Amino acid sequence: MSDVTTTDLYEVTMAMSYLQEDMRAPATFGLFVRDLPPNRGFLVAAGLEPALDFLAGYRVEQEDIEAFAAALHRPERDLEPLLGLAFEGEVRAVPEGRAVFAGEPLLEVTAPLPQAQLVETYLLNQVCHQTTVASKAARSVLAAGGRPVVDFSLRRTHGPWAGHQAARLGALVGFAGTSDVAAATALDIPASGTMAHSYIEAFSGEEEAFHAFARAHPGPVTFLVDTYDTEEGVRTAARVLTGLRRGPGCAVRLDSGDLGALARRARTVLDGAGLADVRIVASGGLDEYSVDRLVRAGAPIDVYAVGTRVGVAADAPYLDAAYKLVEYDGRPVMKLSAAKVTTPGRKQVFRRAGRPDVIALDGEDPPDSARPLLRTVMQGGRRTGPPDRWQDARERFREDIAALPAPARRIHDPDPVAPIRSRALEKLTATVRADIKARLRRERRGAPPGTAASRAPAPTRTPSI
Repeated sequence: MSDVTTTDLYEVTMAMSYLQEDMRAPATFGLFVRDLPPNRGFLVAAGLEPALDFLAGYRVEQEDIEAFAAALHRPERDLEPLLGLAFEGEVRAVPEGRAVFAGEPLLEVTAPLPQAQLVETYLLNQVCHQTTVASKAARSVLAAGGRPVVDFSLRRTHGPWAGHQAARLGALVGFAGTSDVAAATALDIPASGTMAHSYIEAFSGEEEAFHAFARAHPGPVTFLVDTYDTEEGVRTAARVLTGLRRGPGCAVRLDSGDLGALARRARTVLDGAGLADVRIVASGGLDEYSVDRLVRAGAPIDVYAVGTRVGVAADAPYLDAAYKLVEYDGRPVMKLSAAKVTTPGRKQVFRRAGRPDVIALDGEDPPDSARPLLRTVMQGGRRTGPPDRWQDARERFREDIAALPAPARRIHDPDPVAPIRSRALEKLTATVRADIKARLRRERRGAPPGTAASRAPAPTRTPSI
């Protein structure tokens, strides 16, 4: 089976009905986050690149028809209208690495209705998971205050592919390296790693283990010093490094206990041995909260290795995201469900220096000095340019994170900047809402439906504030 079958069953049942009803007109769906998770002042847009790869290769083949038929307990001939269906639409999206906020569309898909519907699940899966992890990793970089952060998450992520994504997303927001060899090789990310406690335990003592490791690795080495007694392990590492005349580029790693207090004692031992150039690496259940505490306490830690909690975004592992129809066959539509109201129409997001973003209708003139965030990345089912590199996304992240207000960057109790809506979007929303309520009243009275739903006025090209 192909990735086409990586979808929720109701996407298939809806697409079958659309085709039967000949509902093939262009539809626009917007993917957005309703509310930021707790303790988040911003999100980092991610997951677009694999989403575009998926769309570019999307085509329903015979094996997919067989899988759909088996899942629905229907004969294959009932599913044959889907055979050969490919994605031929347009995608407008916020590039990876951009800081984004609740309510802003991360991407909009415009395609014949069955196509746009069938790809919903996969797009949500990719964008939500990767935006979640990228945002957690970004906060770790902020907490480290310029000190290198490396990714040690592979062994605890939810599958190898999730670990590969975590390594890429860490690099995207500024991590210095990853322990994941496959990701490091495939993505040109620096590989980083030391040794495990099992390595130390396999030898008769720490000194023998350190000498053996140094013989196998003639360059800079990092010794894990907390297998037995941490302070004694640091002294042993200092003796070995001094005897081998190795210092610059070498390090000791602390993996447990009171990392702040142990780092101070380790620094004293190393400096006393004339090894001021030997760095201290900390690991062991770290994320932005623990890194922030250590940095604020002045712990002499040079490198932070974050793993499980960041790779699975432990404190906020999901996004309240949605992929909702905003326009069909030129008609703006919206949802009125309590607490899940959407806004109609194709949109654009304008970013203004020092001021809240403006969510506007596509086609509106930008406010003064504003720049649009959504750009066209796919037309006719094909990319409009070469795949984006994580290095390019990292430059966008650095630009956006520097421009964020300090309260939004706080690790504890951040204060996000809420975007505002343009007057034209507010007007269209009110018009569509009123039209829907009028139609519902007619239905309740038993009046026959009109030949066509009334159309809302086209967006006006006016300033968005």
